[in-house]
This record gives sequence, C-alpha cells and structure tokens, in this order.
Amino acid sequence: MNDHINYKLWTVCMIQDGDKVLLIDRQHDHFKGYIPPGGKVNFLESIVESAIREVKEETGLEVWNLKFKGLYEYVNPVAMDRYMIFNYITSDFKGELLENGPEGRAAWVNIEEAYHLPMQESIRRRFPLFFQEGTFEIQVTWNHKENTEGNVVVKNT
Repeated sequence: MNDHINYKLWTVCMIQDGDKVLLIDRQHDHFKGYIPPGGKVNFLESIVESAIREVKEETGLEVWNLKFKGLYEYVNPVAMDRYMIFNYITSDFKGELLENGPEGRAAWVNIEEAYHLPMQESIRRRFPLFFQEGTFEIQVTWNHKENTEGNVVVKNT
C-alpha cells in the first residue's frame, strides 16, 4: 500500500530576535500572507539542511542551532498525498537581508503584532506554538471533495 502514497517534505524556520521574528510578506500564487521562510526538501538533502538552505535563499541570512518545534502535516486519503512540514526556530543568524527575496519582502515583525497580520490558517494555527515549551504535532485531513481542510488534530508535548 505504501507504494502509492505521495510523500512531500517541507520545512519552515522561524527566526527570532528578542521580541521580533522574521516573516516574509508573500503575495503570489494561492499561498498569500506573512510566513516564516521555508520550502521543499530536496532529495538527498537532510531536513535541517533544507531549512538552512531555504532561509538563505529566501532571506539572505545564515542560520544555525535550529531547534525542532513540531510537525505539521496534511493527509489526503483520496489523492494518497501526505505533506509533512518540519518546523524549526532559531535565534542564531548572521548576514544581510535580501532587498527583494524570491518569495517576497522579508521584515522583522513584533511577535504580538504578527498575530494581526494576514496569514494562511495553517501558519496562524501553529504560530504561537513556536514560542511555547515542548513540541507540537498537527495533522490535517484534507477534504478532497470540498478542496478544504477537514479534521484537524493538534497535539502538544
């Protein structure tokens, strides 16, 4: 049965500097809003290497000492898709921000103000979990017929 499941791996890396985080104002395609840097994991690349590479490509910053915060996944039983998004946070970075990154303009945003910015529901749902102790696991079952989120299960450890 596993031969027909499509696994897709992604990363997100929240960069924190005191009471601010670095978010990208993404304004293209269907995934608009403020998001942390991240993207697809390339084949043969480790998950952490992917997160580090994506931050560099999207923001110009080098990051290290990434702390795993949790797993966010979408499961579509009809299409047999499973998207797994590995979430990290770090406060260790150096470099200069890109003027206009490939995914949008990167900006330092006060954490409390970030809650009022436009975000995709999947980002908004996990945003506060980055700043809490422990890790999280969120599984969303995709409603293929309605093309929307179905059942959502959130676990904190």
